[in-house]
Amino acid sequence: MDREGGDGSDLPVAVVAVDTPLPHLDRGFEYAVPAELAAIAWPGVRVKVRFSGRDVDGFVLERRAVAEHSGPLAPLRRVVSPEPVLTPRIAAVARRLADRHAGTLSDVLRLAVPPRHARAEKALDVRGAPAAPSWAAAEDPGPAAVQDAAAAPDPSGAWADYPAGGSLLRRLAEGSDASAAWSALPGQPLERDWPAALAAAAAACLSGGRGALLVVPDARDVARLDRALHAALGPEAHVVLTAAQGPQARYTAWLRVLRRHVRCVVGTRAAAFAPVADLGLVAWWDDGDDSHAEPHAPYPHVREVLLAQAELGGASVLAGGFARTAAVQALVTAGRLKEIGAEPGARRAAAPRVHVAGEGLDEERDGPAARAHLPGAAWRAARSGLASGPVLVQVPRRGYLPALSCATCRTPARCLHCAGPLALPGPERGAACRWCGATAAHFACPECGGHRLRSTVVGARRTAEEIGRAFPGVPVTTSGAGHVVAEVSDEPGLVVATPGAEPVAGGGYAAVLLLDAWASLDRPVLDAGEEALRRWLDAAALARPGATIVLAGVPQTAAGTTLPAVEALVRWAPEWFAGRELAERAALRLPPAAWVASLRGSRRGLRDLLAAAGLPEDVERLGPLPVPGSDLVHLLVRAPIEQGPTLAAALAAARAIRSARKEQDHIQVKIGIVDA
Repeated sequence: MDREGGDGSDLPVAVVAVDTPLPHLDRGFEYAVPAELAAIAWPGVRVKVRFSGRDVDGFVLERRAVAEHSGPLAPLRRVVSPEPVLTPRIAAVARRLADRHAGTLSDVLRLAVPPRHARAEKALDVRGAPAAPSWAAAEDPGPAAVQDAAAAPDPSGAWADYPAGGSLLRRLAEGSDASAAWSALPGQPLERDWPAALAAAAAACLSGGRGALLVVPDARDVARLDRALHAALGPEAHVVLTAAQGPQARYTAWLRVLRRHVRCVVGTRAAAFAPVADLGLVAWWDDGDDSHAEPHAPYPHVREVLLAQAELGGASVLAGGFARTAAVQALVTAGRLKEIGAEPGARRAAAPRVHVAGEGLDEERDGPAARAHLPGAAWRAARSGLASGPVLVQVPRRGYLPALSCATCRTPARCLHCAGPLALPGPERGAACRWCGATAAHFACPECGGHRLRSTVVGARRTAEEIGRAFPGVPVTTSGAGHVVAEVSDEPGLVVATPGAEPVAGGGYAAVLLLDAWASLDRPVLDAGEEALRRWLDAAALARPGATIVLAGVPQTAAGTTLPAVEALVRWAPEWFAGRELAERAALRLPPAAWVASLRGSRRGLRDLLAAAGLPEDVERLGPLPVPGSDLVHLLVRAPIEQGPTLAAALAAARAIRSARKEQDHIQVKIGIVDA
């Protein structure tokens, strides 16, 4: 739509996406455009409209010459801001995600576009005016303020160890498709680690006049990538966009991207919808990190958002990590992404040596202590590592003793009031319930009548206490939820961290201890093995070349075989594990090889929803099963992947029917997610 050469009087109708969560109102509504608003009420701007007897927010989706509605139209109340914050591409991405997840457009738009901050609009240097939106000049290169990296890509830098690295950078600079799944090498120096490699890819893309969007899991990763981009692009060539920035800082960064002052964005999940102009590259790091999964409806993953951005914007895709998920492997198998990895020799040289505690001579040397919480092999590796640098100890659970059981019969200890799990919060406190907080001063096991408790899982705080006593005089640093340490020095010391909170050591860790492997592998979730391997690889990748990795607490199998996740760690073979995982899920008809919807609500509500959806008889239903601790039930709906769009549309239509009937019991719908 062209807004040049007219005041908009020939397009007197505006189609508005009204901010309402009700599924039966998930469509555009027509409003009359008053003459005084005709020149500014264009697609993408925020407006106020009268809806259901009150003023509500909305976005203009399009302008029309003739209304489809036959009656008189209510006028737009006002234009909140002339800033076209909802670009056509982001609107299309939001609509696609809403349809895929049986959600509503307004739910996705709340995630996609940050709240307006008037002071940010006024304070930001507009350089004359907001940049023309794409429907005004589709190929407009934007204001002269855009700063692109002009240097040609250098394949001898961070991508030198990858045979296809040079080709990747050249194709990004040329604007050709360079979509790939990248398996990063561990233990690289600062100038060749993964932030430097992503920054080099962004620089190559910008050198060709196109934009780059890079998404990482958390603030520590953002800080590392921010420094790498400063080194590769110089100052003011990119912006950081995260939800933790605060309203004004976040909206200012968003506007700088929208107005084409910059074409490179780095951030967390909040940055995935950034309206980067002339998008040439979308990249995300560590696909399996749960920070990439949106906790609010309709629960899209960063991967889905960026793939939609890439498809609609004609951009290349780069999915990087030390580990690989089955979802990314499915993209590789389908030919959507190409493989980028190091030569086998380079990988063997870079990968640390992994010792599985309790195997080989350990049992003969240490006896029963070979499979203790801190086995003999771990003590020896820590003692040796402390002679030259810091030692990382990864503990899968936070807290002190987060799980207790009866000391006699090993039955898990539960609260008498709410049946929640009992835990020991600290050395000076008694056992208490993790759900309701009630103390368990007089515990009695319902199975055997025993009164003594024992630890089932040892948390990070207790581990730090134990290992600190074993190495007196050695400083101990803890990092976990509530207190995450970003970096530590290369001086000798012990660092006890939970998964995802491991600090980066200046020169790499001299040794890494991965404790209680069974606690990661035994989780009752679909991706337990995949997530365990990801946690181990991410921690082991922080070790310096030649360091020893000790994996402790590996459960013994009846047949004496090596668990696939353990084998993948020892061989440093994440692609092999991802391929195996994908094949198993295909055989079991599980995501991403099959379409699955997880439904949760009242038994009556689920029955009504399925009846309204009219799902075919051959669509499999698993459940319903009661949700522990509530009156709700949980149901899985499973079908071949090609039926997904049709079934998602049917569920969305059923939600709309229930919404129109004003049904009060809410049904949670998650597509592509198998809840425990």
